[in-house]
Amino acid sequence: MRAREIAVSLPHPALPEADWGDCFEVAARPGLTAAQAAGAAFDRMPTWVGGLMALRNMLVRPFGLRGDPEAAAHGPRVGMFPIVAQGDSEMVLGFDDRHLDFRIVIQTEPSGAFTAVRLMTLVKRHNRPGRIYLAVIKPFHKLIVARTLARVAG
Repeated sequence: MRAREIAVSLPHPALPEADWGDCFEVAARPGLTAAQAAGAAFDRMPTWVGGLMALRNMLVRPFGLRGDPEAAAHGPRVGMFPIVAQGDSEMVLGFDDRHLDFRIVIQTEPSGAFTAVRLMTLVKRHNRPGRIYLAVIKPFHKLIVARTLARVAG
């Protein structure tokens, strides 16, 4: 099943200062928890995403930005993303950096014969490099989110 984009209402409790966000939803198997959906989404990213992340890390290093989210993570993670908060039906991942703060919110909600899984990205841009960075990665971000949710849907 294909992910559909849904509206984001800002401010959002996961990142109240966010000035940009998007959200996509897909139908998945019944009984799926937020932790299971996050694991299906981020534990094994496609090889081409790893290549894009390596290129990103190389390009942002000269600007003093965190090049490697995994190296920045202290404590539990899902894939490369640190866990900020966790419940049965919602998990928040992300971290703060000089150019922007971001959160990925994974929500699950029973809906008849399936579970609705939403993947929301929230961003607080701090400066011009943060605005430029988001503008450059947006097309890749939307493609990655769509592919990620397709794996969750099975």
